[in-house]
Amino acid sequence: MAMPVHLPTLESRYIDFCRKREVLPNDAIVSSFSKAKLQKSCFERSILQVLLDLLMDVDVPPLIETFSLMGSYEIDAIDMINESPCVLKRENVMSLMRAANQKLRVVDINDSSFGKDFLRDLSYNGLMCQVLNLRSSHIRKLNLVGNFMQLHTLNLDFSISLTSFREDCFSCMPNLMRLSMCETRVSNLWTTSIALSKLPSLVELRFQNCLCCIDTRPCPALSNEKEDFPIYEKSWVNHLEPGYSETPSGSTSDPRLQNAHHYHIKEPFENLVLACDSVLCDEPLEYTSEESSSDDSEMDFSDCQRRTHPEKLATTVPTDTIIATRQDSEQFTSKNPSIKEASANTSNFEHSRDAADFAPKKYVSHHPSPICFEKHYREYMITSLPRLEVLDNIPIKRTEREMAKTIFSQCYEHLPYNQQRKESLVNVLQWREVGIGTGPLGKLSNPKQLYPVRRSKCFFSRSISAAKLGSSAWPLIHSVSKIGGVSGETKSFRPRQFEYHPSNSSLMVFGTLDGEIVVINHESGEIVSYVSSIGTLNSVLGLCWLRRHPSKLIAGSDNGSLQLYDMHQMPSTVADRYTSANFVSFDGFEQLTSLHVNLTDEYFIASGYSKNVALYDIGSGKRLQVISDMHNGHINVVKFAHHSPSLFATSSFDRDVKLWDLRQCPSRPCYTSSSSKGNVMVCFSPDDQYLLSSAVDNEVKQLLAVDGRVHMKFEIASTGSAQNYTRSYYLNGRDYVISGSCEEHVVRICCTRTGRRLRDVSLETRGSRNSIFVQSLRGDPFRDFNMSVLAAYMRPSSKFEILKINLMESNKGHKEHSHRV
Repeated sequence: MAMPVHLPTLESRYIDFCRKREVLPNDAIVSSFSKAKLQKSCFERSILQVLLDLLMDVDVPPLIETFSLMGSYEIDAIDMINESPCVLKRENVMSLMRAANQKLRVVDINDSSFGKDFLRDLSYNGLMCQVLNLRSSHIRKLNLVGNFMQLHTLNLDFSISLTSFREDCFSCMPNLMRLSMCETRVSNLWTTSIALSKLPSLVELRFQNCLCCIDTRPCPALSNEKEDFPIYEKSWVNHLEPGYSETPSGSTSDPRLQNAHHYHIKEPFENLVLACDSVLCDEPLEYTSEESSSDDSEMDFSDCQRRTHPEKLATTVPTDTIIATRQDSEQFTSKNPSIKEASANTSNFEHSRDAADFAPKKYVSHHPSPICFEKHYREYMITSLPRLEVLDNIPIKRTEREMAKTIFSQCYEHLPYNQQRKESLVNVLQWREVGIGTGPLGKLSNPKQLYPVRRSKCFFSRSISAAKLGSSAWPLIHSVSKIGGVSGETKSFRPRQFEYHPSNSSLMVFGTLDGEIVVINHESGEIVSYVSSIGTLNSVLGLCWLRRHPSKLIAGSDNGSLQLYDMHQMPSTVADRYTSANFVSFDGFEQLTSLHVNLTDEYFIASGYSKNVALYDIGSGKRLQVISDMHNGHINVVKFAHHSPSLFATSSFDRDVKLWDLRQCPSRPCYTSSSSKGNVMVCFSPDDQYLLSSAVDNEVKQLLAVDGRVHMKFEIASTGSAQNYTRSYYLNGRDYVISGSCEEHVVRICCTRTGRRLRDVSLETRGSRNSIFVQSLRGDPFRDFNMSVLAAYMRPSSKFEILKINLMESNKGHKEHSHRV
């Protein structure tokens, strides 16, 4: 058999280029040319494998010159592999990849050697490769907006800092068919599905993998398909063009897979325990200083590679997963009741008698990302990505797809107010102008609505909200507790409590950990009134505006002090902090946690770390009475009704919510409603028809205010943590509920009439070592789908920040105001 004449010439040209530059030829490169020559002699595709780990910077120029001649020689493709720390400069690595041009086939790199500039270059300028395996501990928010026109397989497994995606992340990957993101930190169903919907060719996806599978294809073990060779010998590169073999002797060109047996074959159940350990790590949270992550980068370059605690990740077992290991797995489920319960149910397919037709007989989750633990994860992804054919190595059958649509419609709202399709804002405004039920063409329009009253003002306002909210999952977020001064400096406060003004849509007050009280215009970001702390520093935990005297407010601190302020008699700038403010003091309430003013501004009531509440007369400034032993535990929150000056509700860690009437004997409540865990807070709906109670670890219920019966229980998964304190408030009047917890970074939005989830809004920090949680939140009483969140950052010195969230407006194009979402 005649040997090809081109390869030796190409190899010799490489050696000539090295001589001209007075560089010794790299042995690994010479060996790769020899292997490519052998492949061609065996009538296989000639693959030039470049092992970046074995190159020095001086090896790059002659190799680039050789690549420039590649079009004239018989090299079919080039693979570039990086396994261990590499000494190459990032600009040389990128130049080498660019020089390979159309022949670049597989790029397999670990970015730890190349730094943030390499990642930015890769993200914004793209690559011409077909397969990209990128293992990264630095990417926090994926933003691959460069040209990746040839890419059909993307592997981001073990990118441990990856949490989410930019909205246009996948807009330049029209041919991407296979995507794997096992053991990342991706958790939000909404942002993930919308980002992935930009991939028109995506058919195989996974966030967890079957124990025996390396790539994204359907697992043969689940479908009883027989293979002629072990599954671990099949690799990502097998997804390339059919019709040729890979490398001689059945080996794979991907060195990552040469050790595949270590992960997938040897002692598989022991490996599953290791996989669970990666999720079940019990090490404490690691913190860093604020300065270490002060930029707003999409990359995270901290050295920490901390695994997320299961309490932060898991809600229920993935819908199609059965965890079946030895003692470690049993301990895991015993510590996490929600997972244990879900494991007993085997999957969410119990919704149908026909579930067995498509449920896998045996599936063990391996390297799951947090998104896999979201309830109905599989059904949500199948419905949101209708072109998908394989999810987590399990084929999607027609019966499962139909069942997923049913479950999705039962549990989620695709659009606000259960609208079936998105209408343009122009259409809705035209309907309002020309009359109900007629569209711009004069034809009768009869869309199905959750609320049947169509001629009401609410119909149009809800339709406008639905049209503006649309499908964007990246709302505009910015901080309102960082306030710019006249001279250009920025004052950062440490807020601990806040309240919107009841009648002025632009005002908000917040109290700080340092005892300050700040009234701001949250639209312009300007301070309206300011009071510095008086005496010792004490956190402001209670704030409430008066309704009939809208310039006045009552503030309470954790040391028990209570004052009435008039914002018109407070200093107007921080510079006037030494100017005294007029205020009225009340008798203190020790260890105060909550206060609230009644409808008529006659009384306010205070609660704290005791079983008692105190009633105060605002006019006289006197404490009228202390009502003792109202609960068996301390009372977290007390709230007056909106339309009755004598009704108020209390919530306590004794698991009870109680309604009281000042006109009756204060020792006996009107009724008691109990939760399974300690109640963190309670509040009335704006029309007083309902009470919203929030107990520890996402137990949120809406009660009938008239008798305390449960009207709606919102299915928010628990984490298993007894310290996951949950708070919930109303949004858009009483149409929706927003809920967040102090050990989670998510705000959940649920419909009060159906319980369906509309959206989750994920808050993100600037670095993986900084954990952000929802400390408190409020719905904007004047703007639909607007809210503010008191976010807590867990560091050695705790930081709090008020984030204003506008779901009606996307953060795209608002970089100057956009925060983290």
